[in-house]
Amino acid sequence: MQQEAIAIIGKTVNTVLLSPTGTGKTLAFLLPLIDSLDAELMEVQALILVPSRELAIQIEQVVRNMGSGFKVNAVYGGRPISKDKLELKHLPAILIGTPGRIADHFSGERFSKASIKTLILDEYDKSLETGFETEMNEIIHQLPHLSKRILTSATQGVAIPRFVGLEAPKIINYIKDKKASRLTLETVVAPDKNKLQTLVELLQHIGSEPGIIFCNYKDSIEQVSAHLDLHSINHACFSGGMEQRDRERSLIKFRNGTCKILVATDLAARGIDIPEIKYIVHYELPRTVEEFTHRNGRTARVNAKGTAYVLRWEKERLPEFIEKEEPLVVAKRTGHKPLSEDQYWETLFLSGGRKDKISKGDIAGLFFKQGGINQDQLGVIELKQDCAFVAVPQSIASVLVEKLNNTRLKKKKVRIHIMKS
Repeated sequence: MQQEAIAIIGKTVNTVLLSPTGTGKTLAFLLPLIDSLDAELMEVQALILVPSRELAIQIEQVVRNMGSGFKVNAVYGGRPISKDKLELKHLPAILIGTPGRIADHFSGERFSKASIKTLILDEYDKSLETGFETEMNEIIHQLPHLSKRILTSATQGVAIPRFVGLEAPKIINYIKDKKASRLTLETVVAPDKNKLQTLVELLQHIGSEPGIIFCNYKDSIEQVSAHLDLHSINHACFSGGMEQRDRERSLIKFRNGTCKILVATDLAARGIDIPEIKYIVHYELPRTVEEFTHRNGRTARVNAKGTAYVLRWEKERLPEFIEKEEPLVVAKRTGHKPLSEDQYWETLFLSGGRKDKISKGDIAGLFFKQGGINQDQLGVIELKQDCAFVAVPQSIASVLVEKLNNTRLKKKKVRIHIMKS
């Protein structure tokens, strides 16, 4: 898919790229985009519009990791606009943003749009939904010099409004290849309407594997979370009702293994950067076939195997798009460590980041030399603009805080503490 997309996007005016979640669409459009940029031009040259903050942050990180030399910035709601203005004083070649925040910057005329030649709508089926349509229309009408449009999605059959200006697009479609799916679908029947106890039994049956429990409402997430707490099952929550900072930290803990269970709304069904997961649970049944597809797309990605568990009350009717299967009988598997004891990693917060010229190598050096740990005891390091997060074994987390808090790193005295939920 990537090879074909890179070759076609490089020489095509309008492209639609359809490919399942987790197949690498981001690199497929970024490589030809970067190849087309002018290193001498100090203006915004490409605009990437996305439906969620998490997707904006993810693409920004991918561009930075590519080390192309081109400046990139992501702007989105949920953080002060003053922070955007500060970053946009030196204009990026690539600007990524959610429709609302980009519309704000356009109406404030904070930079010239004359050099924006490429427009990318990532997950366009979401960003062209009714709620975004007015803003998207306004934004695109203010881009008079577009010469390339790239639309990507993991869903096909979505109508593209005329205002996008997508004339005679070349369509690259990898969704039709259903044979490659390695997803197993299992139905679990709960005797109680709230399904909470059956959910715990299912999690104990699955054992210590990373997975996502999908709910339809943030109230349901709170109920599920409270019940998991009652059973001392370590987890993180993720929904649109949470503060941006809390959402980011939930994903950090999920990515680095501090918690293996994410309880989430459909916001986590796509556009977030998380590792391969072994299963998802439909705690509440999806309302549309698109929701069902995107949720399932979080597991069994590329060549990996995965399982989607449909948890239904015995009197609950399954939607037509979910095939009725023989129910799975869940029983706690022998030899599994209780989920209440299942936590190896802990996340440490470090009060220095990229703006302090601190690198991941600097942080690793601090933990090896002054912390006295070995390579196996250093987990994932996530470096942000003004802070960093480091995974270490839970058993030595407090000792490391005592040793390393208020030490100097690149001329900066850094605070280090255990990140709480």
